[in-house]
Amino acid sequence: MSMFQHISRVTTIGAVIVLFAPSFAAAEQGGRYWVSTTTNPVTHHPRIAAKAAITHKATTHKRERAPLAAMARAADPITHHLILQVNTNDPAAMNLTLNNATNVAQYYKELGEKVKIEVVTFGPGLHMLRDDTSPVKARIEEMALSTPEVSFKACGNTQEKMRKAENKDIAIVPQAEVVKSGVVRVIELQEKAWSYVKP
Repeated sequence: MSMFQHISRVTTIGAVIVLFAPSFAAAEQGGRYWVSTTTNPVTHHPRIAAKAAITHKATTHKRERAPLAAMARAADPITHHLILQVNTNDPAAMNLTLNNATNVAQYYKELGEKVKIEVVTFGPGLHMLRDDTSPVKARIEEMALSTPEVSFKACGNTQEKMRKAENKDIAIVPQAEVVKSGVVRVIELQEKAWSYVKP
């Protein structure tokens, strides 16, 4: 072999190595190797075998958890949330509000779903929850026993204004709770995605 042929052969081999070296490096980093079709690819290379084992374990774990997640969802039914606002001293509006609350509670009870209903009163609507002036006091007492999904909130700001105007303490029915501000209460519940209705 002449010196020229030797140099030519070495140069060709070098060129082949330079061209294919990046492909071999990329394949090694990605974990892709040529594997004989006569052998099991999982057992042939330890790196691939480990990766396959992890994938199989994760798949098995997901299959085991799926029924548990479905059971958890079935055990935890949807809870609906409704705000009913009363800001007028109108017995018809107050009765309409109580009718709405009763109907909504009954509807979801029949569906087997939970519901929370909050009647929020402020301004002249506070008369609905005043112990001395409420035209629906008997209905509120009855609902507190039969429909516990419904709660009542009285505006503390309105109560204080009425106390000053009438120069006496303003008693609220025992089934209701006083909050600092009825309007703020409505805002806070809406910010928590409660549905709002003004009957």
